[in-house]
Amino acid sequence: MRLLVSGVLILWATAVFAEPEQALPTYDRYPGVDGSITSVGSDTLANLLALWSQQFKTYYPHVKIQIQASGSSTAPPALTEGTATIGPMSRGLKSSEVAAFQRRHGYEPTMLLVAVDAIAIFVDRKNPINALTLQQVDAIFSATQFCGARHPIDNWSQLDVNYLGGEYGIRMYGRNSVSGTYGLFKEMALCEGDFRSTVNEQPGSSSVVMSIASTNGAIGYAAYGHKIAGVKALAIGTTLDTAVALTGESVRSRQYPFTRFLYIMINKAPGESLPTLQREFLRFILSAEGQQLVSRDGYFPVSADVIERQLKVIQ
Repeated sequence: MRLLVSGVLILWATAVFAEPEQALPTYDRYPGVDGSITSVGSDTLANLLALWSQQFKTYYPHVKIQIQASGSSTAPPALTEGTATIGPMSRGLKSSEVAAFQRRHGYEPTMLLVAVDAIAIFVDRKNPINALTLQQVDAIFSATQFCGARHPIDNWSQLDVNYLGGEYGIRMYGRNSVSGTYGLFKEMALCEGDFRSTVNEQPGSSSVVMSIASTNGAIGYAAYGHKIAGVKALAIGTTLDTAVALTGESVRSRQYPFTRFLYIMINKAPGESLPTLQREFLRFILSAEGQQLVSRDGYFPVSADVIERQLKVIQ
């Protein structure tokens, strides 16, 4: 499989995800690295950016890294206007975002694939339900039901679930409209339909998950990497019998239907080198140490083949 991401041709084939036996490059300290980086973009990647930053600063204590996690939609304008060094995103770029950047700079932005994630459907652990069909997900969250559901689902009893004696209706939680998770879930789970007005929009995936854990009858969608002990992720499928649990293997094989990729957007002029600090931070993210932090934060690392191609781009 080939994918053209903002002018960078990446040969993904079947090896998007890192396997345990793959040898990723180790990070070697580079002399003379100093300065500051400003990151504007995805909340999904906020904690991972913090982990990368903390580890990177053990190599370069004087480096400053500021992280503004206000949603994926804030990354492209920040990179376009030059108010950010890097732009983490939990979705790909829209054509309008590429066009705006190109009008300003005369070339397209570059997108680096830095981790793999899945959008999970979470319920609290007291809920006996373990799986939903794609049509049921749409019937719960969507006002338009473009995925084929005939009726909205408002109560757990409609799903034949005896949840705490049947006294609780379904309370929905999700992300706000500047979030890449919001836009991608709308595309993947609602068939480009509209969310119901009763979905409680939260500023971050952590807020969604914490709300579900503390609310009887709650369900919500969020980045799987933000999972906590008080919630569980549901299996999802075309039918309940074929529902796929969210596991490392189902994400690697892309059998889980809401698998997605996480990116960092950068401004790199063709034929020109990146500033030293920016290049080294990205090189660290794409190293064995950086990808170990991806696993530690609950996401899935990128394959060595993709990393090798991306290192050639930034170096």
